[in-house]
Amino acid sequence: MTDRISLREFREAEGTGDWRILESGACAFFRAGSFAEGARLVAAIAEMADLEPGQPDLDLRHDGVTVRLVTKTDDYFGMSERDVELARLISRLARKLGLAADPTAVQSLLIVPGAPKVSDVTPFWRAVLGYEPRSDSPEEDLIDPAGRGAPFWFEQMQEPRADGGGAIHIAVFVPIEKAEARVAAALAAGGRMVRDKYAPAWWTLADPAGNEADIATTEGRD
Repeated sequence: MTDRISLREFREAEGTGDWRILESGACAFFRAGSFAEGARLVAAIAEMADLEPGQPDLDLRHDGVTVRLVTKTDDYFGMSERDVELARLISRLARKLGLAADPTAVQSLLIVPGAPKVSDVTPFWRAVLGYEPRSDSPEEDLIDPAGRGAPFWFEQMQEPRADGGGAIHIAVFVPIEKAEARVAAALAAGGRMVRDKYAPAWWTLADPAGNEADIATTEGRD
């Protein structure tokens, strides 16, 4: 049985200040001066006791290490007490190795197809992508089983296109500290505000051709 917790409980837990929750879990970025420095953190994490398969996800680059924590079971995809414990331990390892966290350096991409009837289109996208249903929302969401590709969240269109077809837009999840600046930059670059009544959970913007993108956070999503 997983000790499930809410997003708010993770954010407010002691020792999680290095981490920001995006759509796919809690993420932290630890800056490094070289591959060798980052690899030392990866090696230290790999030697931690009682790691479960697939946890955590690690991405080593020349300038640092991105770490993602999320608990997955047959019917759950979210945060847990174990994630809080791992977050504290990993932050402690990074500090010991002299790697500082940069909470504003994480983000994730989400692709959101819309359709008048979601069940009509999800089999197509599952076949094309080789994805699998997300455990806690199998009728609506598809995820990459390898944890690398952007997830697909399907939504029913309230106002279908005149020809009865679907639509697709993207969502870019960022730390709350960067959201308003990202929105302002998009507007300054020629975008327009479509709706902001759901902010700070998300702002929907459109480019001059009408293509839409959400600047999104996990604030208020508990």
